[in-house]
Amino acid sequence: MNRICSLFGIQYPIIQAGMVWCSGWRLASAVSNASGLGLIGAGSMHPEVLREHIRKCEAATDKPFGVNVPLMYPEIDTLMRILVEEKVKIVFTSAGNPKTWTKYLKDHDMTVVHVVSSSKFATKCEEAGVDAIVGRGGGCYSVEGGIYKIDDRLIQDTKAAKGGLYHSSMLGVQMADVLHKKYGGIMIMMNPPIVDELCDLARVTGVDGVYRRAVCHALNLKETARRHAISLGKKYEDCNFIVCHIDGGISITAHKKGKMIDGNDAGGGEGPFTPTRMGTMAVTDITRYFWDKTQAEMKSLCSQTGGLSSYFGTSNSDAIHKKVEEGDRKATRVWNAMIYQVIKYIGSMSTVLQGKVDGIVLTGGLLRFPEVEEKIRESCGWIAPVTSYPGEFEQEAMAFGALRVLRGEEEAKIYPGKPVWDGFKD
Repeated sequence: MNRICSLFGIQYPIIQAGMVWCSGWRLASAVSNASGLGLIGAGSMHPEVLREHIRKCEAATDKPFGVNVPLMYPEIDTLMRILVEEKVKIVFTSAGNPKTWTKYLKDHDMTVVHVVSSSKFATKCEEAGVDAIVGRGGGCYSVEGGIYKIDDRLIQDTKAAKGGLYHSSMLGVQMADVLHKKYGGIMIMMNPPIVDELCDLARVTGVDGVYRRAVCHALNLKETARRHAISLGKKYEDCNFIVCHIDGGISITAHKKGKMIDGNDAGGGEGPFTPTRMGTMAVTDITRYFWDKTQAEMKSLCSQTGGLSSYFGTSNSDAIHKKVEEGDRKATRVWNAMIYQVIKYIGSMSTVLQGKVDGIVLTGGLLRFPEVEEKIRESCGWIAPVTSYPGEFEQEAMAFGALRVLRGEEEAKIYPGKPVWDGFKD
């Protein structure tokens, strides 16, 4: 038994991620019953909803499970009290200072794990007394879309977060290296979040020296576009699409002949507001609102506690949509406003493509609510046919990308070790 299994009392060193509004008691108990460690994702739950999920998980499994808690949660005091009252034994914390709550949790006989993005924060966790840490991968330099060989330079750049983006997907590069050393085979990276194919005009802002980034759900966006092109009997490289990933984060992108030439910086908070992100606001409003806020509070509102979460104290789309179905006026207004903003950004991407659009392609988890597609179709159907692919194709994208390389249908690129775009030269 390795140290992880011993720490959590599990048979296999498999830990399920505490994904907001995805990781409820059913998923957590299933993973625990399979002898891994299931985690309930508390970040999308009202306090009493969390209590319900803990109790249902306890009834569904007699094996260890835990709760993942983002420390920037608006009702964090209440959540922590519930963990104590329900005698939770394993807590994964994230998005905040581990010193704030680690001692409290350990004083109540809990095993505490904190999520970090760098060795610097890992050291702080050690000082705070956590039992273990979870590493979130850092991003390499920006690259063009495609499949890349994982080499030493790419591994080192992701470890050092050379691109300045901290995202768990980049931990996969380091995991691939470990597995390769043990089992052999090829190592590839495919369409990371920092795919940069922006046209020059899309990079320019109103401040000299500040340029727009390309940070979006590139893996799912490009795979969905590729699949839709095939459904039309065409190649992705011959089509113009507006492709939208609509989920906890929202990316709306213009694809021209196989290149993602424009789109909102979803990683930086640009674009429509989402279940967890505040979206684009007027600079004067942002300045006034953030005047007395800490940097941590600002970052949290941009990526974790903004959007629907700001209005309702939860990013649980199912719970909020239930309010809409029940006729709640505030919930209906805010929900429809989110869709309205998506529609506006779709319209802006149509101008980027000069109206030459072969299709508007929708993907992501929020498409499980039929009116999302319906409202987009009503407002944007005149631009081009609207096609919906609910959910995502990220796992399939990586699998089929590897197959194309193995079959010789596509050659893996060499990671350049520098940003694909490094500023204008004039």
